[in-house]
Amino acid sequence: MAKTNPFDFIQQVRSEAAKVTWPTRKETMITTAMVFVMVVVASIFFLVVDQALGWGVRSVILGLGG
Repeated sequence: MAKTNPFDFIQQVRSEAAKVTWPTRKETMITTAMVFVMVVVASIFFLVVDQALGWGVRSVILGLGG
């Protein structure tokens, strides 16, 4: 692999960064909101599953013990 000097490297980085299609502020805000919504949905889902499994395990343990 050929070595490049730091100046060439910086030029290449700037050139590649200029090719990137950066999201608009609106797109960033929408994406951020969607991430938060999905986190809330996943949290509620796992809370419900955890409660159901806990109830099931408790009923099996108490059912066998009583």
